[in-house]
Parts: sequence; C-alpha cells; structure tokens
Amino acid sequence: MVGDGHRAAGTPLRAAQDEAGVPPGVWKGKGLAAVGLKDGDVVTERQAELLLGEGRHPDADRIERELLAEGKSPAQARRATVLGRPIEHNRSPKTDKAKERTPWLGFDLTFRPPPTAHIAWALMDDKHRRVLELCQDISRDKTLAWLEDAVAEIRWKGGGKHRARVKDGLIVAVFRHYESRAAESKPLLHDHAIVSIRARRPDDEGTWGNLSTDSLMAHIVATDTLYILYFMEEVSARLGWAWEPREVTPGRRPVMEIAGIDQRLIGWQSTRRQQIEDALPVLTAKYEEKHGHAPGERAAYALACQAADQTRPPKRKELLPLTELRKRWRESTIRAYGADAVNRLTEQARAAAAAVWARIRPVVDIALAAVDVVAVVYVMRGAFKRHHLLAEARRHLSYVLRGRPHQPGLDDQIVKTVVDDYTRPVSRRMMTADLRALYPRDTEYQAVLRPLTRKRTAPPYERAALAADALKVRAQAVRRADRLSSRTRPRTLAVPTASRSRPRPFHTGRKAGRVPEQTTDVDTVEQTRRTLAEAALARVQEGARERALTHGPRPQPAPATAPPPHTQQPGTQHAPGRTTGGVA
Repeated sequence: MVGDGHRAAGTPLRAAQDEAGVPPGVWKGKGLAAVGLKDGDVVTERQAELLLGEGRHPDADRIERELLAEGKSPAQARRATVLGRPIEHNRSPKTDKAKERTPWLGFDLTFRPPPTAHIAWALMDDKHRRVLELCQDISRDKTLAWLEDAVAEIRWKGGGKHRARVKDGLIVAVFRHYESRAAESKPLLHDHAIVSIRARRPDDEGTWGNLSTDSLMAHIVATDTLYILYFMEEVSARLGWAWEPREVTPGRRPVMEIAGIDQRLIGWQSTRRQQIEDALPVLTAKYEEKHGHAPGERAAYALACQAADQTRPPKRKELLPLTELRKRWRESTIRAYGADAVNRLTEQARAAAAAVWARIRPVVDIALAAVDVVAVVYVMRGAFKRHHLLAEARRHLSYVLRGRPHQPGLDDQIVKTVVDDYTRPVSRRMMTADLRALYPRDTEYQAVLRPLTRKRTAPPYERAALAADALKVRAQAVRRADRLSSRTRPRTLAVPTASRSRPRPFHTGRKAGRVPEQTTDVDTVEQTRRTLAEAALARVQEGARERALTHGPRPQPAPATAPPPHTQQPGTQHAPGRTTGGVA
C-alpha cells in the first residue's frame, strides 16, 4: 500500500503514501455495490484490514456498533460482519493440512506494460506520461471486466466441487507503483490488483463464498495476453505509435515493443533481468553436476525462479516522489547514452510508426490465424485446453494488428475455428490437434512438417513457428489454387454432364434417405448451349457498338482458320461436366 519502501510505525497510511510518492489505492470491480462501495473509492487502511486481512465486511465496525446497540451479543455482531466462512475455523487443531490452516483471502494480479512503455513513460514529457498512465488504467479495467464476466466462478454445493458464476462480480483493490526493486531505482510502471477471494453466490439469499481460484489461475496467461492487446491498442489510438516484435532470447517467443525506441535503453531499464541471467549459469552448472544432464524445459524454468529469488534485493528505505524519480532517471540516461537518445524518443517513435504502417497491412485472416494458433499450441503443449488456444489467439492478434483495434469477439472466433476444424478430444477436458485435418494429405508436405514437430534439439517455440509458417504457406497455396480453378476462362463453357447410355429408372420417391439422381438428355444440353451462345454473342455485339460510338470504327482482324477436327484449343482443358482453370 506504500510501494516498496518501509513505513514507519505510527505513520498514517495517507501520509506514508505521500512520502513514498505513490497514489492511494482505489476500489475496482462490479461486486463493490454488495459491500456499499463505489468504483474509484479510495482504499482506507481499515477497509483493507477487514476485507483482505480478516474476510469481513469493509464497514464492519459500523455494522457491529449498530447490532450491539440492538442488543446482539459481541459474537453475534461479529459473525454478522463475516463474509462467508470465518477464518477462525481454519485455525482448528483438528485440521492437519497446512493449506487449510492458512486462510487464503486474496491474490495479487500484477499489470505491467512492456519495457519500452516504461522507458517512454519515464523519460518523455508529462503529457506522454499522463497518456500512458491513462492507457494503463483503461487496459487494466477492461481486463478485470473480462475476468468478472467470462472467468470468475464461485464454489457451489457438494463440498465446493461444483462451480457457478458469481452473482455480482469481483472486489479488487488496485495500488500503483512506479519503480522496480533493483539495487538502483529503475522505472517500472505497474499496478497491483488485489482480488478478494470473497464473492456472492447466485442464490436468492446472496450468501458469500470463496472464488474458484484454480479457474482464475488457469486463465492467467490468457488474461496477460488480453491486457497487452488492450494496452497496445490504447497506445496506438492515442499516440499514433506502432508495435513490433522483439526477440529477447533466440528461439523463444518474442515480445511486443514500441517501434522506434532505442534498444539500448531496454538494457538500462531491465537490470533485474541481467542479475538473474548472471546467477543462472551457476545454478545450471550445479544441476548438470548433480543429475548428469542439462536441465529440461521445466527444470530450466525452476532454476530461473530460484535465481530470481536469490538475487531479489531487499526493500529500500529511501522514499522519493515521482517527480524526483523521473529527474534521476533522465539524468542517468543522459550520462549513459547522451542527451540525443532521450530528446529524440518521441520523434523516433513517430517515424518508426509511419514505417511500420507503410510496411504492414493489419488484416486478420481467421482461417490462417486458426492454422497458426493450433500449430503453435500443439507443438508447445501436445494436449491443451481452450484457454491455451485463447491465449495464443490473442498473441496472434498482437503480432498481426501491431496496435490497431480488433473486433470484439475476434479471438473467440479464431478459437472456435480451431476447435471445430483442427482438434479432436483426447479426454473429458483435454484436446489435441487433429493431424488428419492439420497435415496435408500429400506426402511431400508431411515429410516437411513432421520433422519440425519432432526435432527435439530446437527450442519448442522455434519448432512451433516453423510448423505454423509451413502450414500457412500450404493453406495459402491451396486457397490460391481453388480461387484460380473457380475462374471461367475465355471461350470455355461449362455444361451439364450427358445422360448415361443406360439411365436408371426414374423413381418418384426417396429411398433410404437418398435423393434420386437427376438426368439430363441431349436436347437439354443442346438448348443450354444455344442459349448461352446467343447471350454471349449479344454481349459481344453490344460492346462493339459502344466502342464504335466512343472511339470510331476499329480495323477487324482477319478470320482465323478453324482448328483441325479432334484438336483441343491451347490453354483449355475439357473434362466431362467440369471446367478447370487455365493454368497447367
């Protein structure tokens, strides 16, 4: 509530926040009306203690006083202010599990923009700083609204095994911080959204219970990608900037950054990452010495978390306001890279955005997007769920649109296309890619694609990107061939198939659900040919009259000699009942 600094004992919360240079926390969420709060109200210290520390009503003190005045006992008055199950029940000596003994009353969602946004926010003028903070507010609130409407569930009946939608919404306390916990103060605009685990059930009484945290945690990556997508769109709409992917680690998934921002400034801002990378080789060497092999993907992630914990610095005791922090950040950057690198940030971002929009056409092809999403998720995970596809669909929109707004529900359309066309179930909750639909039938493309998905020496995302690119190229080639084959070529005529030499007897009804076959005799074919020929001749004569009136008479070419019998015109292919394209 006071940033990363220490709060002296006895100091009021508001005074400590002013001293630390951080704004006061605010309440967010659609569930505030159930506890008498409004969106945007300031989070007081007592409200946070009651709701996030004890699981009680934020105005429990007033409610208790009124109930005691009515003659209720202290125990009854306290129980009336508890939302759901009292935390005292978790402290029973009969409970052996540590998870049940420790009450879980909330969890922290951290909304952090990409590094280049931190740089622009810290080093540009106050106008750009306020706009970027507004983009942060809007994208965070939109993401929280999606969590409330589409993800948030509450435990319901049967010992909490069933899930149901919450009645009102979530109750969230949002606190904004301005700097990271590096040894030297570095800019890091981010919001801590403390989500209360208490929510109302969708019953007539409006009883309180606990959120299904596993549902929320399962959608964390999808939430993160949606927040980044919203933030990119707000920045591009309000400042006119564009975004481009940046590869942080070779073979790993790229991140989206503001185009035109000097890449050297990212290294100046991301000192914590450098500290982790310096400590990681030591831990990796110890792992290889102990186990005799290099760490896999999960082990490497665990080692990175261990390196982050070991290099995590303690909280600073020095508290500085934002104006002083911005002054120090600007002076530090000028000393390291010169004044020109700081003063031309806005100009470079605008010029780079113009170059990106001249080169990139932000159009989403749902069919190709579905192929890309299923290929990447299948190679990365094998078996997956819908929220994995949703997260990858939002990443695809970020890469393709580069900050342009997307149509609401477009990510769900991509996921629906994937599920309907390219997946098959493997269990009650999991699905995987349908290889018969994903891989082409011809052996040439199978020989190219299958080694890409099975090459274990390459990083997973590198293999996934190669497979997705190959499949998209194939899909584009098939689409192009279908489009060309559907065009009617000059001097060709599609006619119905001639009747059989021994036609089947005509039946007046259907048998076994089959539609009777329609036959076409020779007279019908000839009549169709004459009708179309007369219409074509009329169009040619009408065009000749219009050209004569406009440009005068034109010299007519000499009549061509008729081709010999049984000779096919070049550039045309005739098949019974079908006319293919003019490309061999």
